[in-house]
Amino acid sequence: MSTPRPAPSGTAAVEVKALRDALDAEHAAVYGYGIAGGRLTGAARTQARTALDAHRARRDTITRLITDRGATAPPAAPAYTVPFPVATPADATRLAVYLEDGVALRLGALVAAAGAPLRAEAAGWLREAAVWGVRWRGASTPFPGLPEEGGSGTATAGGRT
Repeated sequence: MSTPRPAPSGTAAVEVKALRDALDAEHAAVYGYGIAGGRLTGAARTQARTALDAHRARRDTITRLITDRGATAPPAAPAYTVPFPVATPADATRLAVYLEDGVALRLGALVAAAGAPLRAEAAGWLREAAVWGVRWRGASTPFPGLPEEGGSGTATAGGRT
């Protein structure tokens, strides 16, 4: 029988909270890409499938990192709020941008909260989310992972419903 580990405290607790927030964004991205992929065809659908697989893998890695720290990883919600109707390929592309922006925001917070070597890994994940955002958006943003001034509404990957 294993001895339960104490809950993280201090700096470790801040890191675990940031990991949990990033995990929630990854759960939302997995959910959202399921919706977006249903409205896409051809190369865009293939791109959505690849992004979905990347988010699933990152979700699983973050879950493991949380449990390795002696904390409980929150499960995915049964559903997440989609910020607008997704009826066309253009809507699906817009949703993918929204998801990647939300993931980048949470990963940026993780980079800020994490110690080495997690900080380097989280920075790599942030870079990946920024690249996905560029692919979907067709243009780059100056500081991916930082909230926009004035709160544009694209700062979260969707809330639990």
